[in-house]
Amino acid sequence: MAKRSIYPGPRDERGVLAAGILDAARNEFAEHGWAGTTIRAVARAADVDPALVYHYFGSKEGLLDAATAPPQKWLDAIAETYAAAPKAELGERLLRLMLESWSDADIGPTLRAILLTAAHDPKTLEKLRTIVERGLIGISTLATDEDERLRRSGLIASQLLGLALVRRVWKIEPVASMTDDELLAAMAPNIQHYIDGDIAKSASTTRSRKPRSVRHPTSGTQARRG
Repeated sequence: MAKRSIYPGPRDERGVLAAGILDAARNEFAEHGWAGTTIRAVARAADVDPALVYHYFGSKEGLLDAATAPPQKWLDAIAETYAAAPKAELGERLLRLMLESWSDADIGPTLRAILLTAAHDPKTLEKLRTIVERGLIGISTLATDEDERLRRSGLIASQLLGLALVRRVWKIEPVASMTDDELLAAMAPNIQHYIDGDIAKSASTTRSRKPRSVRHPTSGTQARRG
């Protein structure tokens, strides 16, 4: 069950109607994709007249764009965490933020819709790529060397998005039922390693390992030859 928004704010009547339409649109796009979603279906799910959907969003394209727009307050929270958290606590802080965001009544459904719709719609896939590159990777300041910074932040993003898919989208057990504290204890150290661990050494060690040659036993006939 979704928690009350961690970013509360007033909504007038127009905002309530528009929010209801967007909620319905996110579910429709996530389940049926661009081609399978219609304005009438969204209006029916939101219990409004289709004309109201056009009035607020102009077109099906406008509705998709609004329904899959990343919440700015979520992007701001990520940037603030990167900027303000002590480096030794950054892994836990980022993971905790993502867990809270997915439980948020406003942010969670939007992130879910983006991930699911991206599987059907190329424009949303490009939007997701931009979110990851700019919102999760681009704002980090983990290293002075740009290649190292991108490598570290990319690995962190892969952990956070992978957890979101397994836990919130695909709902694979036992991860889907683990508590936030259990996930923090299990995953935060790994994310912290990408922040301040020696990932270059790990990579070079892996590359330097050569497969051992396998000796095949000599058959009795071959052994007697010679």
